[in-house]
Amino acid sequence: MTTWKLGDHTAHRIGFGAMRLDPATGVAVLRRAVELGVDHLDTAAFYGPANGLIREALSPYPSELLIATKIGPGNHPERGFYQATTAAELRAQVEDNLRALGVDSLGLVNLRVADDSGSLADRFAVLAALRDEGLIQHLGISNVRVDHLHEALAIAPVVCVQNNYSVELRVDDPLIDLCAANGIAYVPFSSMVGPPTPAIQAIADAHDISPQQVRLAWTLHRSANILAIPGTGKIPHLEQNLAAADIQLTPAELATLA
Repeated sequence: MTTWKLGDHTAHRIGFGAMRLDPATGVAVLRRAVELGVDHLDTAAFYGPANGLIREALSPYPSELLIATKIGPGNHPERGFYQATTAAELRAQVEDNLRALGVDSLGLVNLRVADDSGSLADRFAVLAALRDEGLIQHLGISNVRVDHLHEALAIAPVVCVQNNYSVELRVDDPLIDLCAANGIAYVPFSSMVGPPTPAIQAIADAHDISPQQVRLAWTLHRSANILAIPGTGKIPHLEQNLAAADIQLTPAELATLA
C-alpha cells in the first residue's frame, strides 16, 4: 500500500520532517520535496525556523498538502523550554502556529506529552474544543502509550500517533497494531537514527543502498499504516529518502531484521 488516510487526506507513506531544516537550504529542500510528491509535512513552532521556512517556500499551499504541527513543548524567551498544560497555553501555541504558517486552520495538530506523562485527557479536550472552533482540522497524539490512545479516542477522533520507533526500538509494536486496527496512522520519528548493524549493512550492500534507506524501507514494510517523516537539510538526502518507498526487502531480509 503506497498511501494511508490522515482524516480526509490521502497521504503518500513518506512525508517530510522539518526539524532539521537549515535556513540556508530549507526553502529549496521544501520545494523539491513537494515537486517529488511529498504531500504531508511534520513541523512545530519549537523547531525554530521551520514554520517560517515552510511559509516562505510553499505558501500559498497546494490543496493536496497537509501540514502537521505539534504543541505541548514550547520555547519562551523568558521561561525557556516548557511544557504547556493549561488551556490558555495550549491555545496560545495553536495561535502561534497559525500565525507562523499563515493559515486560518491547522490541518493536523499532534499533542506531544512529556515522558512518563499521566493522563492527557484534559489537554486533549482543549484541542478537541479548538477543533470544534475550526482552528484545527484533525488531531493526533505524540510520545504516548496505549492507555493515552484510549483516553484520546474517548474524547475525539485521532488520525495519527507519532512516537519513537525503529528496527532496534520496538516497544510500540502492540500500539502500531492497535492503530492499524482502528484506521489510525502511526508516524515514527528517529526511525533512521543509529549506526548500521552488521545485518543492516549487509542488506544495504546487497541492494546497493544506504543503511538509512534500509531502516526506512523496513519501517514501511512493518505495517501499512506507518507514515514515515524523514528529515534532512540536503536535497540529495531527500531524494534518497523518498526512493526508499520503492525498495523491496525480501522475506529473508525482513526476518533477519525482525
